Amino acid sequence: MKRISLITALLLTAFGGQLWAKEGYNLVLKMPGVKDSMVFLAHYYGKNRPTIFKTDSARFDKNGTAIMRSSSAEFVGGIYILYLSDLQTNFEVLLNKGDEITIVAPIDQIPDGIQYKNSPENTRFADYVKYLKDYSAGEEKLKKELEKARSKSDTADIRKRAVAASKELNNYRRNYVKNNPNTLLSTIFNAIETPQIPEGDHYLEDGKTKDSTFNYRYYKSHFWDGFDFRDDRLIYTPIYDARLEEYFSKLVLPWTDSVEKEADVLLKRTKGTKDMFHYTLWWITRYVENSKVMGMDEVFVYLVENYYMKGDAFWLKNDELSKYIDRAQKIAPNVIGNLAPEIKLPNVATNKVESLSAVKAKYTLVLFYSPTCGHCQHEMPSIDSLYKVLLKDKGVKIYTVATEGEQKAVADFIKKYNMGEWINTWDKDHTSDYHSKFDVYSTPTIYLLDERKIIKGKRLDHNNIGGLIEMIEKKAKEKKEGTAK
Repeated sequence: MKRISLITALLLTAFGGQLWAKEGYNLVLKMPGVKDSMVFLAHYYGKNRPTIFKTDSARFDKNGTAIMRSSSAEFVGGIYILYLSDLQTNFEVLLNKGDEITIVAPIDQIPDGIQYKNSPENTRFADYVKYLKDYSAGEEKLKKELEKARSKSDTADIRKRAVAASKELNNYRRNYVKNNPNTLLSTIFNAIETPQIPEGDHYLEDGKTKDSTFNYRYYKSHFWDGFDFRDDRLIYTPIYDARLEEYFSKLVLPWTDSVEKEADVLLKRTKGTKDMFHYTLWWITRYVENSKVMGMDEVFVYLVENYYMKGDAFWLKNDELSKYIDRAQKIAPNVIGNLAPEIKLPNVATNKVESLSAVKAKYTLVLFYSPTCGHCQHEMPSIDSLYKVLLKDKGVKIYTVATEGEQKAVADFIKKYNMGEWINTWDKDHTSDYHSKFDVYSTPTIYLLDERKIIKGKRLDHNNIGGLIEMIEKKAKEKKEGTAK
């Protein structure tokens, strides 16, 4: 089988250091006709290609034989990939601790002509790869038929055959697990099993009302049924990352408490493992750091306080750990639900000190900007329009902070973008420390505060300010009506 992979990905060192095995492995690769060239052994780490990592290498001798051995205590096994020196010709092999495998692979017969000695599981794996190849060809054929379908009955027939083929694939895997329990491939098949939602209608407890959320709840609650969180070998396959992505992006509600709860559940299930726990904590941390959903920075702080600061990130050096802690400490004061830090800065026009806490308004929009920022110049007219048509009537006052610029340049910007009705300040002496208080690392940065100066929203723009206020008022109304009842 020939696949093109990124050379740079292949040459990366192993995630967190090279990973060798307690009982090691002994691979003998025989490729008649191949000599004086290299063969590389690479492995997955949670993700699919091209994210792979070089583990070992060997040179073919004059007889076309290459040998790779390891006795490292940290080797756990998984799906490994053998690459020839062209970095295109490659095939996968299953490895477990202590495996001693001879692979005979004629260069012109990869992958169908590969033979494995002393490894029945790899022989079965090769059979599965052939089955999957035929299955993919059948899928492609059905896809082309669907494109040419001219009637509803034709379409229905094609879809019926596609469902049947999918069931056949699932049955293949389930029968394999039944006949070959406790093997690596069975563990992999269990890990990729997707929940099969029971057919038919489903009702609430009254037995009459259809349960519109049944499919979602069933799928979510059974999503991890077959996944063995105690088996580190699954990290050395291209499975876990995609499963985490589907679970958190499609099944977990994007609320801070929901994400924190799900993170705790998965981290508890992986606690005590090495690679599985490592990858889980790393993945969830990166997920919330990169999330565009408002409030996910609170989850980041939660993870740092409850895991990183308690010594669970065992793979981090002290200086690396300090960066996480420092970042969390900067974010913690301004997470949603906290009282906004105080700011006292001079008014651009009057030089009178304006205190943020002294602003009397139902809502206060705190806007950090730079007069030279192109995004600010684009955003400000939209904020101005929103203020005139909606925010002003909602009882919103706007408190701005110019993060840089001379007083005249700031004043000219205020005039140009019709900001005269707002409370406009600037940090002329650079003494307010707004950067750390409000985690301002880019402009514009916008916060929404309520009447008590509690942070209700952060990193906003003109597209979501109005919707956030409506949501806040809707919740307040529902709470009031519920109390009245």
